[in-house]
Amino acid sequence: MNERLRKLHVDGREFVWTGRIHHVAGERDCHRCVRVRVWGAGKNSRALQADLLSKAVLPWGCATDSTYPCPKDVRTVIEYALTHGWNPNVMGGTFFLTESEHASAFELADFLLTDRLRDEAAPEPTTRVFRSFDENPGPPIPAPAKASPEDRSGPAAPAP
Repeated sequence: MNERLRKLHVDGREFVWTGRIHHVAGERDCHRCVRVRVWGAGKNSRALQADLLSKAVLPWGCATDSTYPCPKDVRTVIEYALTHGWNPNVMGGTFFLTESEHASAFELADFLLTDRLRDEAAPEPTTRVFRSFDENPGPPIPAPAKASPEDRSGPAAPAP
């Protein structure tokens, strides 16, 4: 399967990036994780890699959501990495935005950094996702609609 390469311009420079969807298991839940890889000076340049953990909290247990980083998110990842040591002009290798080094200073609206894809001993993701949700709860998930008295679609229960 081919990965789609996307282009993004930051400060007059062209970057190419891709995202691959994964999931990570926590002790109490599963979470969507998107591995973002970025190149700034061709395919042989030093890649930037960030594993982005979705902050979505779902009511139906171990099922991942559909969150995917948008170009604005990737731009933020690139800008942060450039100011924290990533040099895309270097040939070869990968610069990792890791949870252990960068999570305390870096967070996106819908994502946290995680090391869980590369290291099973990394911090438990469910605890971090729930903590983030408690600090910044999103809009509530609406309850299923109930039939109103004016509903003329038929009886709610089958006829005897």
